Amino acid sequence: LLSGRETVGSSNMEDDVSLKFRQQLLLIDENLVTEDVTALKFLCTDLLTSKKLESVKSAVDIFELLMAEEYLNEKDTFLLAELLYRIKCHSLLKKLGYTKEKVQEYLHEKGRVSPYRQMLYELSENITNEMLKDIIFLLQNCIPKRRITLSALELLVLLEKQGLLTENNVQMLEEVCMNVSPDLLETVNCYKRAKVCIFPSFEVLWSDCKHTGGKVLFPFLFSVLIYLSVSIDLHLPNVQIHTGLTKRHLASLILSLSALSISAPGGERSASQGIFVKMTSYKMDGPHRGFCLVINNVNFDGSLQQRKGSCKDAGELERVFTWLGLDVRTYTDLTSREIKELMQTWQCLQDHKDRDCFICCILSHGESGAIYGKDEELVSIRMIMSHFTAKQCPQLAEKPKLFFIQACQGKEIQCPVYVEADARIPDLLSMQQSVSPSESIPEEADFLLGMATIDGYVSFRHIQQGAWYIQALCSKLQLLVPRGEDILSILTEVNEDVGRRVDRLGTKKQMPQPAYTLRRKFIFPVPRDPPPS
Repeated sequence: LLSGRETVGSSNMEDDVSLKFRQQLLLIDENLVTEDVTALKFLCTDLLTSKKLESVKSAVDIFELLMAEEYLNEKDTFLLAELLYRIKCHSLLKKLGYTKEKVQEYLHEKGRVSPYRQMLYELSENITNEMLKDIIFLLQNCIPKRRITLSALELLVLLEKQGLLTENNVQMLEEVCMNVSPDLLETVNCYKRAKVCIFPSFEVLWSDCKHTGGKVLFPFLFSVLIYLSVSIDLHLPNVQIHTGLTKRHLASLILSLSALSISAPGGERSASQGIFVKMTSYKMDGPHRGFCLVINNVNFDGSLQQRKGSCKDAGELERVFTWLGLDVRTYTDLTSREIKELMQTWQCLQDHKDRDCFICCILSHGESGAIYGKDEELVSIRMIMSHFTAKQCPQLAEKPKLFFIQACQGKEIQCPVYVEADARIPDLLSMQQSVSPSESIPEEADFLLGMATIDGYVSFRHIQQGAWYIQALCSKLQLLVPRGEDILSILTEVNEDVGRRVDRLGTKKQMPQPAYTLRRKFIFPVPRDPPPS
């Protein structure tokens, strides 16, 4: 009898767990839109049959199929967590007891979405409407006329169904991307490089490396690193690696690579490094570098104080970015409406197409997540940046867009006479909702937002020498661009510089904060002329 009671109690507990789990799945389903369901279907293509996926109408349908195939249950929800992570629905991970960081930690041992499927999905996310039109035009002989209107994902699925695109044959994809976008091509090339898991013999690889005098040193080293990460650290299921690389070979290889790196002629070594930089950096060799806007609000219509010293900052920015090859346009004392209209004007500019990048610097008073126009009306930083997304400004698609904001993001502090704060009165500011820089950035690649201060705090400006942040930014650009440093390294140096500064009484400090969705290194080409100051 006791055993029977225990069985009934256990059954009820399991039912409760199962019910709670299904309730979690329903909550997740309610938060997913049609595009998310389409993405989930695509990512599950290698796990579920096409016939089963064709009947899917909602996320719940996918969950049911995954449970039926024992990919998903209340005790193991990682596959669903991985799928949500892949489609960037990070806020839903907590419903499964995961965080973005926790999923990243376990991906290497528990991930089920193949690198091939990841690569195709990443491509679809980066294909703009203009690119898609070009791709469809190039492939019009492969696409039935009734299917001319396709999304990027639908196009990739169609190519797979026709056998023109497979895990081991991405040649057509390469040719199309080569014509449409170098960045898309790089995504395919990354997949191909990472696929080097079945090695030829060590002797063949090493022979090629020596025969070319080190020109294939970096690709070779990259292949070895992949071997190490897959075979030693990751222990991926269902992956077999056939190689002649023994421990003895590996030790010999490391010593030989070091010797080759030292003994190779300087020109050859720099050529290899040049290839490496090209693979990881934004293209910055176009006919024109780009436009740089400087909005300098000094005088205001109401209670906000005049921003003395700001004209020095604006002049310094103009000199430095002109030196870096940008076409600088400065605007002074704009109202909130004029700022919005200016963004709309530059958003529609066709000349961006021939430019490498876009930069916008705004100097004004501010509050959390916003800056003031001359009329003392707030303008959202996110709204300003959203004018330049790939959808709103296709001419700047896949190009880096940098925004630097010199403005307070919190309460005013009583300052010495020589140091002022770019903020308004504390009573109004204390009522503002906190907005972090990452929330101000559009949820799209290729943006950088450099804030003079972290959210909730003031930024300081010397009434004669200019703002701490802008002066440090200009100084570090002039010092580190000639050394080939990328923008994030430069901004780290700016943080260190500003973080060391204090007012003349030694009581007030400031810390800048960059936020970014850059996909590559952003490196300014070294100007021919010496720095302006």
